[in-house]
Amino acid sequence: MSGQLVREGHTGTGPGSITPDGCAVELYARLSVGDEPDVIASALPSGASVLELGCGAGRVTHPLVERGFTVTAVDESPQMLERVRGARAVLSPIEGLDLGEERFDAVVLGSFLVHTSDHRVREGLLRTCVRHVKEDGVVLIQREGADYHSDVPREREDPAAGCVIRILSADPVGDGVDEVRAEYVFEDARWTQTFRSRELSAERFEAYLAEAGLVADRSLTPDGVWVLARPDRS
Repeated sequence: MSGQLVREGHTGTGPGSITPDGCAVELYARLSVGDEPDVIASALPSGASVLELGCGAGRVTHPLVERGFTVTAVDESPQMLERVRGARAVLSPIEGLDLGEERFDAVVLGSFLVHTSDHRVREGLLRTCVRHVKEDGVVLIQREGADYHSDVPREREDPAAGCVIRILSADPVGDGVDEVRAEYVFEDARWTQTFRSRELSAERFEAYLAEAGLVADRSLTPDGVWVLARPDRS
C-alpha cells in the first residue's frame, strides 16, 4: 500500500508540504533529535536490525544509522521518506505493512502513535509490530506522559532547532479522545498541527498489547514514556 490516508481530525498549517495526518515535512526535518535514539540504543545489542514505524523525515532514523544499526524506515508519506538517508525506506501505512517473512531484532513504534483515536488503527499498528518482530526480539513503544492531556497549555524550547513548541489545548471530542492543538514557532516560520489522541491508562495500554499478542516487559525511562514489550509466546 502506497497511498496516503486522510486521518480524521488531523490538520496542519505552515510552509511546505503537509501530510494528510497534519505533519509538516519541513518542520519535522528541522526539529532536533532529543533522547529517543539513546533510549532505543540502550535496549538493543550492537548492530541490531530495526524496523522503525512512522519514521517521518528521519529525525530518529539518522542517529540510529550512525550508531551502526540496520534500519528499515517506514512511513506513508513519500515527501517524508525523501528526507531519509542511510536506511532502507518503505512507503506504506503502518497498519497495512507486510514485509512477508522478514523479521527484525526490534520494532519501534514511536511518536505516541499507540494513542491513535481509532481503535482499528491501533490494533493494526500493534499487529504490524508482532508480525515483524523476531521470536526473541523486542518492540519499543513510546507512550504519552501521565499529564499530557491535563498540563495545558504548556510550552518548551528546542534550542538546537531554534524554536518554541507549544501545546495550546487538548479538548475532548468524545469517547475518551481529545483534539490536541500544537504550535511550532521559529524566527522565520510558524507551523500548527491538530490531531486526535486517546488517553491510555497503564492498564488499558497493557490490555491492548495483550490483545495483539505482546507483553509489557519493563519501562526504559523513569517516566514510563518508553516501554519495552515482547511477543507473548505462551
